[in-house]
Amino acid sequence: MTQTDPRPTPPEIPVRDDALARPFTPGAPTNDPGLAEFPETLARPEPVPLPDPTTRAFVEEWRNASYNCYSSGHKFCREVCPVMQVTRNESWTPTAFHANVIALEQGQLDVADIAADYVNCTQCGACELRCPNTLFTGDFYRFRTRTVDVVKAVRALAVDQGVHQPGWQTWNARTNAQTHEPVLGETDVSQETVRDWADGLELPIGGETVLFVDCEAAFYRTSVPRAVAQLLIKAGYPFGLMGEQWCCGGPAAEMGYVDQAKRFAQHNLDNWHATGTKRVLVLDPHDYITFTEDYPKYFGDAYDIEVVLVVELLAELIKDGRLTPTVPVERTITYHDPCRLNKRKGIWQEPRAILRSIPGLTFNDVDRVTQWSYCSGGGGGLPIEKPELTAAISELRLTKAAETGADLLVSACPWSERPLSAAGDAHDIDVIDIHELLAESVGIEVGGSRGEVGDRRTGGCGGGSCGCGKE
Repeated sequence: MTQTDPRPTPPEIPVRDDALARPFTPGAPTNDPGLAEFPETLARPEPVPLPDPTTRAFVEEWRNASYNCYSSGHKFCREVCPVMQVTRNESWTPTAFHANVIALEQGQLDVADIAADYVNCTQCGACELRCPNTLFTGDFYRFRTRTVDVVKAVRALAVDQGVHQPGWQTWNARTNAQTHEPVLGETDVSQETVRDWADGLELPIGGETVLFVDCEAAFYRTSVPRAVAQLLIKAGYPFGLMGEQWCCGGPAAEMGYVDQAKRFAQHNLDNWHATGTKRVLVLDPHDYITFTEDYPKYFGDAYDIEVVLVVELLAELIKDGRLTPTVPVERTITYHDPCRLNKRKGIWQEPRAILRSIPGLTFNDVDRVTQWSYCSGGGGGLPIEKPELTAAISELRLTKAAETGADLLVSACPWSERPLSAAGDAHDIDVIDIHELLAESVGIEVGGSRGEVGDRRTGGCGGGSCGCGKE
């Protein structure tokens, strides 16, 4: 007698033959392009119906990125976070920033409960690079955990819901009224004075290539744009200045004031088009991030401007023999990698090529040359809302510089140079911009100001005759 198997016959599983069925590494550039056809999904609890539509839209956009962090639970990002290094506050870690998004999704928190925590981020990007989810892809600068974007998005959500940080609110109101940032002081900031740094250089207005000078350099550390302009003139590289330059809008976007940032961006793009500009030179890493990441998102195909980073351009001009440093600079230096160049854009070789071309320098490089270089604390709006935290991060950075035996710290970011100069004063270490140092070695008397501490330590404005009357 034949017995029948009482178990039901399992359904036949169809054999898949598509990109998802074949082995792949998440984020790898060699993956089958067909993967893009599959929506990104994660196994997670059913979301709680949220009554506020803006919060609902926010968590819909960012839940996957945050679950990607929160579910792994590794927390390697903490030890490279500059805020965590000086505070040890678990509420201000990248992991906590992602966990809060999940709490928002589950209705356990409102944005008002967490907005103040998100002040404590310089948006340096170290956490993204240290994250195993980023390291797994094998391409540090194209495929990375999106912590910086999550922080910016939470800040924007807070502003949209009327939750403001007092320092940021005042700062952006002043920026909106003056069309330029107030640069943390009583400096005269206005459209009428935005080109005063260029007095005596006889630079044209407009043209195919213009130099965009960030607010900190245009109004406070004026030696930097003066050095850049004179280097380009010496190399025979033609350029002009904007007809009516406004703030790039990047800092407003970083603090959550996105509508203001977009208005400023639209003004600058319209001005470039009005003067026939096709190429914009930028000396500040913050502008470089804004012009290469934010503006393309705002304008899409209408954004037809080539963006050139000056430090890369100068390295090329030296390589081509159009600039030749010949004046020895007898100093022992180390280099401070701006976070938005190294950690955010992978640009670290060109500044070192420039420094190694300058005769006389003893260059003691730091122990963290590549992805996890030290932060100054000067980014992400932190100096405006938490100046004491910026000072602590800069102090840590100067301690590391002192360990190299350097008497001069070289940076390539005007926004880092003010807090670094203040910290360097206590260590008897001068802080100079790489463009200023190169100009000195090329034989240029720069002029302008290096800021309050820099001018006092060097005995005058930018080491040259800027005409301001200071001794």
